[in-house]
Amino acid sequence: MALNLAFETVGSGPPLLVLHGLFGSGSNWRSIARHLAATHTVHSVDLRNHGSSPWADTMGYGEMADDVLQLMDRLGLIAPMVLGHSMGGKVAMALALRQPQRVGGLVVVDIAPVSYADTLTPFALAMSGADVMATASLAEVQRRLQQAVPDPGVVPFLMQNLVRHNNHFDWRINLVGICAAMPQLCSFPGELLGARFERPLTVIAGAHSDYVAPSDGSRFAPMFTQVQVEVIADAGHWVHADQPAAFLARVKQALKSPAAARRAPAASIT
Repeated sequence: MALNLAFETVGSGPPLLVLHGLFGSGSNWRSIARHLAATHTVHSVDLRNHGSSPWADTMGYGEMADDVLQLMDRLGLIAPMVLGHSMGGKVAMALALRQPQRVGGLVVVDIAPVSYADTLTPFALAMSGADVMATASLAEVQRRLQQAVPDPGVVPFLMQNLVRHNNHFDWRINLVGICAAMPQLCSFPGELLGARFERPLTVIAGAHSDYVAPSDGSRFAPMFTQVQVEVIADAGHWVHADQPAAFLARVKQALKSPAAARRAPAASIT
């Protein structure tokens, strides 16, 4: 069953949906959304089990695509542009392959519709093992995460999911559900491999990341027939954080696609 996703909206103009990656939320994209709000109505979405959206025991890409489709219906969006990073990029691609007429075009950030090795479960386990309910300070949570997570640059990102409840902290993401779904999250739905999306797909990859390489678009064929891969120098997997100016320039160019999204009253959707 599709969930009612939380979202934030800024700007005016053609609609753009922004879908975050694993352990993220729509709030991570506020700075990017503000820049794009000059030309677009930007809806930054919290996917299931993240941010302020409801939790569920399962989170396959088909389910998450249905969640986004329900949000589009609530907002009265016929064929918006969809931008997705990492896990959000896979959700965007699954949506486009399942409902190609409902997506005006795609911008996918540093991910391909293929299977990857599971490198993310250790992050979820580290967060689960931090015992934040018994921790009195942010500094103590950070210290515990730094002991468990080898990359210190990831810790501040993970801590954005920490919220205070009265006199204790808790995580606002469903770590149990995420861990259970990790095999599906690391893969891509096999039933979609025969589907086609024939509108533009712009892939923005980080030069220091190996999620998308090679850069000829072959990892997206034959499902996506109009693929353009843009590689940003001096950027890793979090391209938008590493090189925001270059990233925004690529996104703005992609949004000028002739397959511009439209907005219409919800009653007009069939």
